[in-house]
Amino acid sequence: MAKIIAICNQKGGTGKTTTAVNLSTALALESQKVLLIDIDPQGNATSGLGIDKHSLKHSIYHVLIHNIPIENTVLATEVKNLDIIPSNLELTGAEIELVGYVARENRLNKALESVKDKYDFVIIDCPPSLGLLTLNSLMAAGSVMIPIQCEYYALEGVTLLLKTINLVRERLNPSLQIEGVVLTMADFRTNLTNEVVSEIKNYFKEKVYRSIVPRNIRLSEAPGFGKPILLYDKTSSGSKSYLDLAHELLGMKLPSELESTEQEKVKEELGG
Repeated sequence: MAKIIAICNQKGGTGKTTTAVNLSTALALESQKVLLIDIDPQGNATSGLGIDKHSLKHSIYHVLIHNIPIENTVLATEVKNLDIIPSNLELTGAEIELVGYVARENRLNKALESVKDKYDFVIIDCPPSLGLLTLNSLMAAGSVMIPIQCEYYALEGVTLLLKTINLVRERLNPSLQIEGVVLTMADFRTNLTNEVVSEIKNYFKEKVYRSIVPRNIRLSEAPGFGKPILLYDKTSSGSKSYLDLAHELLGMKLPSELESTEQEKVKEELGG
């Protein structure tokens, strides 16, 4: 059964969708079967994978509001092993429409029952809010990944997100955990980035991933071409960071750790 991860931060501009698209791609390239669910009305994860969000026949909106079987909304992408359930502006009114439904917070979780055994990972790109769409995502997920940008006020709003996660865990989804924290938009030429990294690590301890996503122009360009960074420019620092993040998630060693292991072997062989 799939590991379901909601990528969530109600603060905008944290690299949430960039992380959802590129982590999903990196996992797929590691031979994992991945389903990306775009549950953000902006539909940026959809267009970021080259899908025309303006001409969709079915989307996540139809699953949540009209009970369309979720498998009828799944689209293949140009990345092998990566499928997507798309979104567009139709989803904007879903927050209001869901209010009248019984068990409105559990509709995504229920819909996923028919497909989650077909995938290794289900990644949910949440909207930048803590409304019913995000609540549906937290109900369906086993864990939450939180992207935080390396800028001033990095922790702004995170306390509220953590409070929401705790409330969902206590009252609705007791298995919900924090998967980890991804530091994004890092520029290690500045003191600010180093200060923010230190602050986040002090706050979240071992939950912070070692892989840090740099501020990278190629990452910013890729969505405009409808491609994840690993297809747009596989040699960029952005590509490397998301591959490293996927390796961490899969429990694989990072290149730096492999190099260290090789160095230790050489020392042993030399009697050092």
